[in-house]
Amino acid sequence: MSETILEMRGITKRFGGVAALSSVSIDLRASEIHAIVGENGAGKSTLMKILSGSYPHGSYEGEIWIGGRRVQFSTPSDAVKSGIEMIYQEISMHLDLSVAENIFLGRMPKKRGTVDWKAAFRNAKKYTDMVGLDVSVRQTLRDLSTSRQQMVAIARALSRDPKILVLDEPTSALTESEVETLFDNLFRLKERGISCIYITHKMKEVMRLADRVTVLRDGRHISTRSRAEVTIDSVIEEMVNRKIGNLYPKQAVPLGGEALRVEELTVAHPYSTGKNIVDHVSFSVRRGEILGIVGLVGAGRSELVSGIVGAIPIAGGRVFVDGKPVSLKNPRRAIRRGVALLSEDRKVNGYVPTMDIAQNVSLASIEQIADRSILRPKRERDFARKWIGELSIRARSEKDNIMSLSGGNQQKVVLAKWLMTRPGVLLLDEPTRGIDVGAKAQIYEIMTALARQGMAIVMISSELPELVGMCDRFIVLSEGRRMAEFQRGEADEEKFLKVAAGG
Repeated sequence: MSETILEMRGITKRFGGVAALSSVSIDLRASEIHAIVGENGAGKSTLMKILSGSYPHGSYEGEIWIGGRRVQFSTPSDAVKSGIEMIYQEISMHLDLSVAENIFLGRMPKKRGTVDWKAAFRNAKKYTDMVGLDVSVRQTLRDLSTSRQQMVAIARALSRDPKILVLDEPTSALTESEVETLFDNLFRLKERGISCIYITHKMKEVMRLADRVTVLRDGRHISTRSRAEVTIDSVIEEMVNRKIGNLYPKQAVPLGGEALRVEELTVAHPYSTGKNIVDHVSFSVRRGEILGIVGLVGAGRSELVSGIVGAIPIAGGRVFVDGKPVSLKNPRRAIRRGVALLSEDRKVNGYVPTMDIAQNVSLASIEQIADRSILRPKRERDFARKWIGELSIRARSEKDNIMSLSGGNQQKVVLAKWLMTRPGVLLLDEPTRGIDVGAKAQIYEIMTALARQGMAIVMISSELPELVGMCDRFIVLSEGRRMAEFQRGEADEEKFLKVAAGG
């Protein structure tokens, strides 16, 4: 058995009278990838904030031991000095500095008292090569995609020669090829003796990468087992404390008439003159049907649904709702015609962080809670309580600020906002991104119930298993064009990837 390089013993952390962690103990071995999983609110992030020094010694109970020596971190820099590097899901970088400056920020190489730019660029290139990132290290970070910014963050961590690398949902913003590169890098780091703590909601990543798996639930340690001792189902069941059954509760329902038809929809590329990011795409969806939109990053999936509801301008094409041509020039018109879009990033345009649950639920339906332009707070709260009950939103009351909720419950509040508009067509763009397995299962159950009620649903997801598990029919996009259509019985992930990649 490999030597133990890190131990967190009996960690307890309280916020007021609430215990976020209750006597949690974990260990990390040399050259190991140790996955830590659990629902949102299980305590994973709190535990890692203690390890990183973000919650200083004295603010929690318990001990941290590294290399057989007890350590006490007062600041994140103390953790860095002990060889711990954190890669967070939320990218924290300086967008107006170059790649090289971000990698060596605060420790730029110097020569005769000034920055040695040649050395900085040369050394930065070594680390971008190490993570398989093919960009100029002189390039401004703002000019890179989110996924490439994430790879720069990983390169920065490696440049500090860490002993322990903690990765929190590192693939959430990466493309398929970048995910493969990251996995290759992690396996190489293992060979170099670097140990990793890997936090993710994606069970396939756990089964592929982890040497051991620790499950946390409600701030308590549930189990730590080798990968050979666990299955995806057993891990999920420990996370949610119940038999999960079939994760995808898809049911066959009688299909009604056509609810939405899109003909030759075209969206101009925002940066490349003369190029379309959505190029003459046509499809339809019927009542009770869940249609999956498949494609790699950059295929035009989000732009397609944003164009349908008028969130971005279209260059051509027509939209029909219930067989009638409509002009959806903005989201307000789309709402009035019964078309709603749950957008890709709830933090950017899904909710207002300074508002409570009730205010966020009513955002798209102000006319339902107003009399003669006067808002009725009691009516707003009544509607919110209704949706809290119907969607099983875990909150103390409708007056709770939305930022106090877990990611899964925030997503259900955003979904409630759109369901309150009583749509006939619901467009879901990455509806389960960044939420835990238990919350995903609840979202799937809600989708199934809505389809059973006759709602037409269009679903975009980067997680192919959930598309295969939840959809009746699929269209595949590649470089803005519709490439193929598949029925439920003939769809599989390998076929999707081949077509989406231009095969």
